[in-house]
Amino acid sequence: MESFLDDTFDVKAKHAPDETLQKWRKLCGVVKNPKRRFRFTANISKRSEAAAMRRTNQEKLRIAVLVSKAAFQFISSVSPSDYTVPSEVKAAGFDICADELGSIVEGHDVKKLRFHGGVSGIARKLCTSTNDGLPKDADALRRRQELFGINKFAESESRSFWVFVWEALHDMTLMILAVCAFVSLIVGIATEGWPKGAHDGLGIVASIMLVVFVTATSDYRQSLQFKDLDKEKKKISIQVTRNGFRQKMSIYDLLPGDIVHLAIGDQVPADGLFVSGFSVLIDESSLTGESEPVMVGSETPFLLSGTKVQDGSCKMLITTVGMRTQWGKLMATLSEGGDDETPLQVKLNGVATIIGKIGLFFAVITFAVLVQGLLVRKWKDGSHVDWNAEEAMEMLEYFAIAVTIVVVAVPEGLPLAVTLSLAFAMKKMMNDKALVRHLAACETMGSATTICSDKTGTLTTNHMTVVKSCICMSVHEVGNPSKFANLKSELHDSALKLLLQSIFNNTGGEVVMSKEGKREILGTPTEAAILEFGLSLGGEFQAEREAVKLVKLEPFNSTKKRMGAIVELPGEGGRMRAHSKGASEISGYTCIGIVGIKDPVRPGVKESVAVCHAAGIAVRMVTGDNINTAKAIARECGILTSDGIAIEGPVFREKSQAELLELIPKIQVMARSSPLDKHTLVKHLRTTFDDVVAVTGDGTNDAPALHEADIGLAMGIAGTEVAKESADVIILDDNFSTIVTVAKWGRSVYINIQKFVQFQLTVNVVALVVNFSSACMTGSAPLTAVQLLWVNMIMDTLGALALATEPPNNELMKRAPVGRKGHFITNVMWRNILGQSFYQFLIIWKLQASGKLMFELEGPNSDLVLNTIIFNSFVFCQVFNEISSREMESINVFRGIMNNYVFVMVLGATVAFQIIIIELLGTFANTTHLTSHQWGASVLIGFIGMPIAAILKMVPV
Repeated sequence: MESFLDDTFDVKAKHAPDETLQKWRKLCGVVKNPKRRFRFTANISKRSEAAAMRRTNQEKLRIAVLVSKAAFQFISSVSPSDYTVPSEVKAAGFDICADELGSIVEGHDVKKLRFHGGVSGIARKLCTSTNDGLPKDADALRRRQELFGINKFAESESRSFWVFVWEALHDMTLMILAVCAFVSLIVGIATEGWPKGAHDGLGIVASIMLVVFVTATSDYRQSLQFKDLDKEKKKISIQVTRNGFRQKMSIYDLLPGDIVHLAIGDQVPADGLFVSGFSVLIDESSLTGESEPVMVGSETPFLLSGTKVQDGSCKMLITTVGMRTQWGKLMATLSEGGDDETPLQVKLNGVATIIGKIGLFFAVITFAVLVQGLLVRKWKDGSHVDWNAEEAMEMLEYFAIAVTIVVVAVPEGLPLAVTLSLAFAMKKMMNDKALVRHLAACETMGSATTICSDKTGTLTTNHMTVVKSCICMSVHEVGNPSKFANLKSELHDSALKLLLQSIFNNTGGEVVMSKEGKREILGTPTEAAILEFGLSLGGEFQAEREAVKLVKLEPFNSTKKRMGAIVELPGEGGRMRAHSKGASEISGYTCIGIVGIKDPVRPGVKESVAVCHAAGIAVRMVTGDNINTAKAIARECGILTSDGIAIEGPVFREKSQAELLELIPKIQVMARSSPLDKHTLVKHLRTTFDDVVAVTGDGTNDAPALHEADIGLAMGIAGTEVAKESADVIILDDNFSTIVTVAKWGRSVYINIQKFVQFQLTVNVVALVVNFSSACMTGSAPLTAVQLLWVNMIMDTLGALALATEPPNNELMKRAPVGRKGHFITNVMWRNILGQSFYQFLIIWKLQASGKLMFELEGPNSDLVLNTIIFNSFVFCQVFNEISSREMESINVFRGIMNNYVFVMVLGATVAFQIIIIELLGTFANTTHLTSHQWGASVLIGFIGMPIAAILKMVPV
């Protein structure tokens, strides 16, 4: 089975081609309810629509750029655009409408932009200031929102509970059973009258409704969990100036007229215009599919929503928001495309298909055998020509049993149990500071064999402070204010002036005043530490900025590993000065000073790395820092061991393919690495060594490695929006220990699904074999349609709730990872399934053969009592097997059972409802009252399965 599944039902966890996704869908046969079965699979047609939309956008933008270039050449000869401000816009106090703004930016219309007075003219007409942003006036903001719209995309409405009920009713087998129930009602009432003749039909109807409502409730709860998680995914904040104050705001609160600050890695939150900035390079591939980045500046100021800042920084004026942007329309289509199905969902669809075909075959044979028995009996009686209503009802019951065998045999719940377990895990992981963006990442992380981790912010705290400095060849400890005073007194005025000029101009950070009037430092932890150092030396951010003219700023990125600024000096004939900051070994400059910045290792990291090693997960550090710093931190964390290798990126790049094959397994630290080095290392680990690789990243340049990895983990605090967009999981607290928690949850999901599959396949095997063998040998089936529907609910929805929501334990991190080639249905599982199935089949067959003698049953009611005992024993076998399935190899199955309240509730509800079915609903369920002795025997038969399961676990496989 496993090889067939690998060949036919195998998809990648990420970036699976549409052809592969389409292929397995076509191979799925015997699907009872396509609406439910394929609810959590990608909508390929919607994705095709999105791709077509991207191609259209690409062509529109290409034409717009050509037109704008032509317009620059002939701008002087063009007559002013005819534009009339709509009356409602004028009445609201604005001089430009949303449609006009949209046409300017989306169409890259230079002619219209010039007509409206350029960017400053647009700002005036929108009643905003490019320095102070929108004024804080609630009424004015509300009017602006009503007129120009909100920055949200159209989403499909939440589905109500009754929609899930309706979908559950689309189960083909349930519909056939409903028809059987209707015919049974008609025939029964006609022959036996009301209410006796209606019992069988009403029993089936009640069972169908119970299955439908329990299924719908479970699915509805899942949908609510996914909705909550979806809201978390969409929480994106950005730096905005409003009412003269710089502040963080949700992108969904932005309005036309807002002034937004963009830096490397930010996603452009709405359509708008460039106000000021340096070296801005925009990646428009998400909108257009075009891989070549676009330069944006004062001559081409158009910024489109959904694109990403690849380099540089700038201020932008928001002009168009929400569904008025092309990104808004694209997102509305993409949201309907859905997430890719996970590898386990696809594999279990394959299992369901195989078993479903076997079940269908057995159902047909069972029906044929039962009908043959009836016909033979009638032939012997000589009544094969005459048929009465009772015999018609018997034939209908046979058909209902055959259909119900299909209900039980097709394990529709297998792929849906994956979704249930993933939804549960994702919700819990949110509480553990990990936001899962893609379903597959949850289960893939459980197979991870390698983690390639960043250093800064992941292994260290990312709270940086300058603790030592070397300026003018004088070394100082600068840990407290008194030591700053000593340093300042020793520095010559000209040296201090030059130092402060460098600190406050060659920076990507800012010093601003908050709404509360407090000084606030914005920027990366490194930038903030250096700005704090400058402020402690008596520098003033605004004063230093105004003292010189900033001509050009080249932001730091991981390729250059340094930052540069050019300033024009005052009163010196336009002389320029270049400042550089960054990698000390790259230079050709005059050294102003060197600062030592401390970033301590996070508490608990060493222990977490040790947990990974015990779990068979290799941890590697990949950093842009120099090799001495990297080695020191790696040793402190327990990553670099005596037999490991630390290597620099430039050295790694020069290695041949043969050398890499020998070197890569030993690499524990890679320093001075470029994004390409990280990507190459990940690719080799995945393809050459078959590792399942998790990669952490926080910057724009980490995106290729995050994309290449099996699981991309982006940092939530220090991470850029580009990194988060490329990631599968966002680590909200930037802590390595949280990554270990994600791995633990991933393993939990994988093993929980295995437990459920083991449990469900056991019920499948026993139900099929019992009904089929009984039909062949006795001419009747011991389990009726109503009883089989109840068994189906125990093993499907209720079983999934109980076993697929088991929380993780520390034992999970004491075993080796499954890896890329691990079998899902293991030999251990087959041992447990076949052993438990054999016991259950043996005991039920014994009850059928000798049950009357064992329980001393006599009289006309003896068959009904025996079948009730068989049904009761069968159900209690499943109840105790469910407990045994909590552990596939460990004998102690009760450990932590009370911590899983869902399991306890499901088990309690199953037993309680079983008592109700036997004692109170006998007329509808074809059962009768049992004595305490018979109840005790039924429970004991089920319980014996537990020691048998324990003995089976001792059998080596």
